[in-house]
Amino acid sequence: MRNLREESLAEHSAQTAVLAHALALIGNRFFGENYDAERVAVLALFHDTTEVYTGDLPTPIKYFSPEMRENYREIEKSALCALLRHLPDELAQDYENILDFSGQDDKKLEKLVKAADKLSALIKCLEEENGGNSEFLAAARSTKNALLSLGCKEAEYFVDQFLPTFLLTLDEMQEG
Repeated sequence: MRNLREESLAEHSAQTAVLAHALALIGNRFFGENYDAERVAVLALFHDTTEVYTGDLPTPIKYFSPEMRENYREIEKSALCALLRHLPDELAQDYENILDFSGQDDKKLEKLVKAADKLSALIKCLEEENGGNSEFLAAARSTKNALLSLGCKEAEYFVDQFLPTFLLTLDEMQEG
């Protein structure tokens, strides 16, 4: 889609890490969870690393069909293996635990990373929409629906409490 402002993978990853950290803190403070906020931030920071090889495939294409979804998972696994092969053996296991966080211990954190990734995409949509780019109207709706369908109470809290502030100008932030 046409963007008013391009966003780099590094910018998206950093924002996703900050959002995931915030979601973990929200879970710990308001919902009695015991998330490792620092680990979830690191997982989120690296969540799209395989895109070094694969590039960014748009979400509607990734999830077009069950076959496409499965094929893309296989492509990501291959990209992960290629990335890990370039690391010294002494570091490969450490990074594998970050890049492939599909273990049982990280399932709850994976949900926070997924929610943070959707939040980042939603914020991008709202910023584009707020700047007059109507191409993001439908994407904002579908991204918000996808986010809320995750059943992540931390993300729902974030949407209610903080999302509106992302559209404030500096002057409006200073007023309140």
